[in-house]
Amino acid sequence: MIDNRPIGLFDSGIGGLTVFKSLLHALPNESFVYLGDTARLPYGSKSPQTIERYLLQNIDFLVRKNVKAIVVACNSASTVLLGNTRTFPVPVYNVIEPGAATALKVSTGGKIGVLGTKATVSAKSYVRALHALDNSVQVFQQACPLLVPLVEEGWENDPITNLIVYRYVAPLIQAGVDTLIMGCTHYPALRENLAKATNGRMALVDSAEAIATLIHADLSQGRLGASEMRSDLEIMTTDVSASFSEVAARLMAPHVIPPLVEVDISPLAT
Repeated sequence: MIDNRPIGLFDSGIGGLTVFKSLLHALPNESFVYLGDTARLPYGSKSPQTIERYLLQNIDFLVRKNVKAIVVACNSASTVLLGNTRTFPVPVYNVIEPGAATALKVSTGGKIGVLGTKATVSAKSYVRALHALDNSVQVFQQACPLLVPLVEEGWENDPITNLIVYRYVAPLIQAGVDTLIMGCTHYPALRENLAKATNGRMALVDSAEAIATLIHADLSQGRLGASEMRSDLEIMTTDVSASFSEVAARLMAPHVIPPLVEVDISPLAT
């Protein structure tokens, strides 16, 4: 089954480019349209009602871009999506369930930690997803509201970032966690900081890699039409700044990405 339309994905900012990068690696023939809602970031500190409004607006925008599927590359929005009963004109993927399944596969002691935004942690979306697969697993959550701004500012290599990361993961280390879910698309940018803070004793699970594996399987098995050849890559944001462009280039390296194009999705509000 051939379908040459692009796959759409969106995030509250540019952290979702970690998902984009994983998809580029896993799906070399596919085209992509990325939307970073940088004018309204972060989502993780906002109410579920507000996040749902953003979620539906972004899905509507991407559907109008004629995509064949949409990846909600934002854990906070994926949390709201899991509780939403609406049907959409194209398949819509969340990043939470694939990440939870991967964590269970790699965990050696049944103690899994979750780093996430306040919205993701409050909703216990990973806890429910993990317990739906294995009710015996112990799950320890930690909200990390400062990490997204640090990544958006490009401070991955700043010493203060290491201190903040350690402050967040210290309770999980004390709890004996063996596997750590990076429950926000921005957090893989801090993989080295997390490895240093945990002294390499925790397996780090990236939901971006998990969702790429899932979509690859759906394309291979015909649940989603595959493209014959990659034709286009498009990156749009609802606000553009020099710092966003710099961080985007760093997150996507070694891929050379097209310039960020500013768009206004407000006329498509639902």
